[in-house]
Amino acid sequence: MTRWPRTLMPRTLMGRVLLVVCGGLALAHALTLLILLRERGEQGLAMMQAYVGRDVAASVAVLDHLPAPERAAWLPRLARANYRYRLLDDTGALATERPPDAPAHHPLAEPVRLAVAAELGPQRVGPISETAGTGPVQLSLPLKLQDGHTLLLQLTPPRPMVSPTTIGLLLAQMLALIAAAWGVVRVAVRPLQHLAHTAERIQPDGPEPVSTAGPPRTLPTEVAQATRALQALQTRVQAHVQERTQLLAAISHDLQTPLTRMRLRTEQVADAELRTRLLADLDGMSALVAEGLAYARSTHAHQEAPRAVDLPALLDALVCDAQDAGHDVRLRTDTGAPELPPLHTRVQALRRVVGNLVDNAVKFGEGRPVRVTLSVDERIHITVDDAGPGIPEADLHGVLQPFHRLEGSRNRDTGGTGLGLAIAQQLSLALGGELTLSNRPEGGLRARLSLGLAPGLSQESR
Repeated sequence: MTRWPRTLMPRTLMGRVLLVVCGGLALAHALTLLILLRERGEQGLAMMQAYVGRDVAASVAVLDHLPAPERAAWLPRLARANYRYRLLDDTGALATERPPDAPAHHPLAEPVRLAVAAELGPQRVGPISETAGTGPVQLSLPLKLQDGHTLLLQLTPPRPMVSPTTIGLLLAQMLALIAAAWGVVRVAVRPLQHLAHTAERIQPDGPEPVSTAGPPRTLPTEVAQATRALQALQTRVQAHVQERTQLLAAISHDLQTPLTRMRLRTEQVADAELRTRLLADLDGMSALVAEGLAYARSTHAHQEAPRAVDLPALLDALVCDAQDAGHDVRLRTDTGAPELPPLHTRVQALRRVVGNLVDNAVKFGEGRPVRVTLSVDERIHITVDDAGPGIPEADLHGVLQPFHRLEGSRNRDTGGTGLGLAIAQQLSLALGGELTLSNRPEGGLRARLSLGLAPGLSQESR
């Protein structure tokens, strides 16, 4: 089975349907044109067969009554659109050279010979032949005049032709059908686009289910039903995520009290080495509980009220805090970024996501410099570069998921809790931004937060 080349197949459903519909219409028009040409040709041949015999007989009768010297002057008057007459000399050949004749195979040859023979008589009609050559087919039929001279009937079979007006009308009809097909396909595809946009707006932590756009009458019943199913799905997903988040927050919160009691009791252990080990374990558990609570809070970041903030000043404050803590962190602002108008966004969420990225770069950069860059093109980009070991390419997406740890690359001792980048990912979604990770060619990890120049909030979280 022959498949359509992928390079020629449109990527959109509307393009593919239009291709099939318009291709079918063009093929139907071509077949219709061929049928019309065939019928017109057959009608032309039938008409020629009907009148050529009588017309040739009348022309021969005129020539029979004319003196031989005057016959040549009458030949142009007796000629028709598809046939004309020539007089042969005494040797039976034309005065001018012409291609040699061959037996006639044209479907019109025998009917014409029979029609002329029926009017003049078989004894006055010779065998019909076909003139060889590269041009149109030409039939030659010798006729005998009453005085014995030979008259050659040269007939060119009519060819089906289409006038420019007909071609213009067919093209106009084709364009009208294409326009109608485009309108029908667009109306048919628009509900699917609405359904796709509805599915794209679904967020597990959205504040409310997506709503149908436009009056209900504009949506087909099936699309409205699918939209309601997506709304129910989002509601169930939100309930599941909320239950999971509440469970994580409750466990993390309830663990703080027993951890505090265990710390107090551990400090009373007499063995110093054992006490040190137990306290280290408790510190790790406390850090895990704290990050669990932070992750649970990050899923509700969309509830924060947006407000205006000076982004370069906010980043400068975060970098200064890291420098005060003794870390080598620098801020670089590209041309155009200092003139940014105040950004309308969720300030605490933005502060936390950039702070998490800086802390992550400082922690796994192993004391090497960390660079924070603010750049602007179509969007606002906040880039945090470190000089650590980086992340394997296969795990660049997985580290953004909760509790995904890289024991061998990002932390050789414990691998961390696996929640730092997951929290940053949740917060970036609440900001309507995009967090991407990549390895730097010179070594280290690059984390980039991209925000819109307009108010950086997704439609679901407003």
